[in-house]
Amino acid sequence: LKWVKLTQNITGGLIGTVEQFGRLDIVINNAGINNEKNWEKTIEVNLVGTDIYSVLGLETQRSFYKARNILPHIYVVCYFVSSSLKPLLTTVVHFSVYSKAFPDASEQCDYGVRINALCPAFVDTQLLQTVENEETMGKFVKFKDEFKQRMDKYGVLKPSLIAEGMMRIITDETLNGAVMKITCSKGIHFHTYEPLSA
Repeated sequence: LKWVKLTQNITGGLIGTVEQFGRLDIVINNAGINNEKNWEKTIEVNLVGTDIYSVLGLETQRSFYKARNILPHIYVVCYFVSSSLKPLLTTVVHFSVYSKAFPDASEQCDYGVRINALCPAFVDTQLLQTVENEETMGKFVKFKDEFKQRMDKYGVLKPSLIAEGMMRIITDETLNGAVMKITCSKGIHFHTYEPLSA
């Protein structure tokens, strides 16, 4: 029942945007929480919400706007970097989003929709502050010092650099299906796919 309500809420928001502005040009999904105590809520927001929002956003764009559009998937890759500090749950959640975005890009290329992922490392947001709280980290709060050491090692990005990367994705029409990675050591760069071996 809660998934039905979530779907209805997202659909209403997307359709309301089209009704008010006449079209839907860009859908950016930047949902993400850290709550190890309430892991069901984490899955609901980080995985189910992202999937529903992305699918409904694509359907809305198909239905209401026939020009070229963009459907970027954004998620925070720090869960991959810090997966040894947290349970498998967060890694699975974000890998699911990561692995879904790019087959979709190829399949939907005939619809005039670009699909991308922007994958920053640690970003200076409120999400990073949650690693210090037992309320959100649960039993994994004991790893907070190690987590901070990793932030010191890899650095913390300014949100303005993430915005710069997103604007590049939006304005460069050659980037369909591209995975943009942003780190302190390499700045804005792109993931290179290796050929599949037999």
